Amino acid sequence: MSDAEWAVVRDAMPVPGWLEGRGGQPESYCHRQMVDAVRYLVTGGITWRARPADFPAWDRVYAFFRRWRDKGLTAELHDRLHDRVREAAGRDPGPTAGVIDAQPVRGAASVPAATRGFDGGKKVNGRKRHIVVDILGLLPAVMVTTASVTDRDAGQTLLARLRDRHWHVTRVWADGGCTGRLIDFARDAWRIALTVIRRALPYGPGCRQGVHPPGRGNEQEPKPPPDQARHQPTRTGPTPSSRARTSEYPSRGCAAACA
Repeated sequence: MSDAEWAVVRDAMPVPGWLEGRGGQPESYCHRQMVDAVRYLVTGGITWRARPADFPAWDRVYAFFRRWRDKGLTAELHDRLHDRVREAAGRDPGPTAGVIDAQPVRGAASVPAATRGFDGGKKVNGRKRHIVVDILGLLPAVMVTTASVTDRDAGQTLLARLRDRHWHVTRVWADGGCTGRLIDFARDAWRIALTVIRRALPYGPGCRQGVHPPGRGNEQEPKPPPDQARHQPTRTGPTPSSRARTSEYPSRGCAAACA
């Protein structure tokens, strides 16, 4: 990361206990190198041992990440940076609304069977990520499960994590996969108004008549409803194109009569 980015991250990082006189052994590696090593691993999706030699030893980086993860310091750093980004955008530090969604991801051959499942709706064998984003698209909460877990079952745990870290969230939007008991559970347990946004049909109640969604690829344009097609007026006379063709290029019989 650049010097300007590190200046922001350094101020948001938790202070180690040995710097505040609470005891403990001083760390022998620079926090900037450790954070860069973890970010490089997450960005590239590589293993701990596959890092370049420019970073500290992989076991030291993993021990640093595991210690911060177990003590909740990684989540605390994320929340502090999250609040600063929202303040820079002119919003309150904590979100009050969000959007919940899930997406199955096909698992590789190395993914064990204990951590993968089959999503019958999307026909995907792998894992599923459940996320909650705020108005700016930031991630207040995220969870990874097997693909066989439904959205409404995972939504209870995900909303519980969201409420535990951001207690002022009062409204969440979701798709049709979160219908049913999750709406009542969110209202009774955490007082969150869960609103389900259903997909609008081309001729549904919320669509204007005669306005069709744009076609995608080789899709055909939707046909009008039967009642609308039945009441369309039928044309008995010549079409505009035929009238223009007759006036511009008269037939031989018409030319002979006029002569």
